[in-house]
Amino acid sequence: MEKKVTIQDKMYSDIQDESIFTSAQTNGYNYLTEIFDRNVFPTEKALTDLANFDEEMPIATSEANTVLEHLNTYGSPATVANMGGRYFGFVCGSSVPIGLAAKNLATYWDQSPTMNVLSPIGSKLETVVEKWLKQLFNLPEQTVAGFVSGTSMATFCGLAAARYRLLANQGWNINDQGFSNAPKIRVITGKHAHSTVLKAVSLLGFGKNNIEWVDVDEQGRILPELIPELDNSTLLILQAGNVNSGSFDDFESICEKANKAGAWVHIDGAFGFWAGAVNQLKHLTKGAEKANSWAVDGHKTLNTPYDSGVVLCEDKEALMSALHMSGSYIITSKERDGTFYTPEMSRRARIVELWAILKYLGKSGIDEMILGMHKRAQQFANELKNENGFTILNDVVFNQVMVSCETDDLTDKTLVRIQELRECWVGGSIWKNRKIIRISVCSWATTKEDVTRSVHSFKQALREVQKNTFIAK
Repeated sequence: MEKKVTIQDKMYSDIQDESIFTSAQTNGYNYLTEIFDRNVFPTEKALTDLANFDEEMPIATSEANTVLEHLNTYGSPATVANMGGRYFGFVCGSSVPIGLAAKNLATYWDQSPTMNVLSPIGSKLETVVEKWLKQLFNLPEQTVAGFVSGTSMATFCGLAAARYRLLANQGWNINDQGFSNAPKIRVITGKHAHSTVLKAVSLLGFGKNNIEWVDVDEQGRILPELIPELDNSTLLILQAGNVNSGSFDDFESICEKANKAGAWVHIDGAFGFWAGAVNQLKHLTKGAEKANSWAVDGHKTLNTPYDSGVVLCEDKEALMSALHMSGSYIITSKERDGTFYTPEMSRRARIVELWAILKYLGKSGIDEMILGMHKRAQQFANELKNENGFTILNDVVFNQVMVSCETDDLTDKTLVRIQELRECWVGGSIWKNRKIIRISVCSWATTKEDVTRSVHSFKQALREVQKNTFIAK
């Protein structure tokens, strides 16, 4: 009687056959080599072809190579080319090649550095990178790091640590006593705080309606003189890198004032905090080391693959207490157990590619790469400034450029046409009740030619919109 082939048999066979792994590697590499010249947004055909994924849940098992071929044929063309040099939307970084390769290797390892006993290599790399980040950002020696999915979660962790400490200052243990009848925590931030900060405020139960808002200047920086009186029940949230203008708050004077009052300062530095690692830009983060917690992304400015965020906190007890966990099955070690610095247990070893990129670039490579993004942003602003019909609205201090046309309607239509041309991709936003085109330069791959090529697309889009508007009249 012929033995039935089980799904376990099939999967062992897939490993031994090797072809799906070879095919994935080949297709992935081909995609990578073509991405720099490809249209930035998927074509209409590629979007239409996504219908090939519409089907009922299969009953029978499939052949592995067939599944992979289907994914590559219809999936690869429908991707957004943020890996390339002409994607300037949503502050999405590219990926440094060594990071992709390291992530690929780590995928086979399938490690989770929740506990040292689960992944000694993950634990070791987290320990090393924690030390490196403190050196790069000039942070206090006692600072600890938690490696999370992104700045949204990093900010959540930083504010959770603040909640624990500020309530403890008033004799209240949030873990044991909860929020009912708890002392009040004041939350103060600038009117240009990022939406992820508001999300964290909501998730942690502070309530958005309780925020004490502070006015900002013409570049979106919180006005220090308007910050209300601070005390040891106050959480003050600042930012390194306004999501539209790229501006930085005055950390030096504000943190000094907050420190004297015993307030907790959290800095949202999703993309901008990396300026502190660059010799020619570190003046932008002067005084930031005097804060209590910091949130930063790897997958933005440093160009790690998604997902890679870091919460840094100088109050180890507060962070660990805020993210506390226990269980008879937990095995702690003398080495690092990552679960005490993050909210989740089951997380992949994203630290592998972060370590690999920092190791590969070194301090000088980080400096050169990030400064290059700043220079390309300046180039973008300068070339557009010299074109009729475009106005630059911000001081280009880092990697953000805000552009507008003569009217909101013209700005909107030009933005849509730029996206339709697919030569580059930019997003829109609102600045001082005015529609803008927002340019975020955060890819290692962006060249001078990429910027000039994109500026030509801006010009073409505006010409076409003006022509159509004229005909319509």
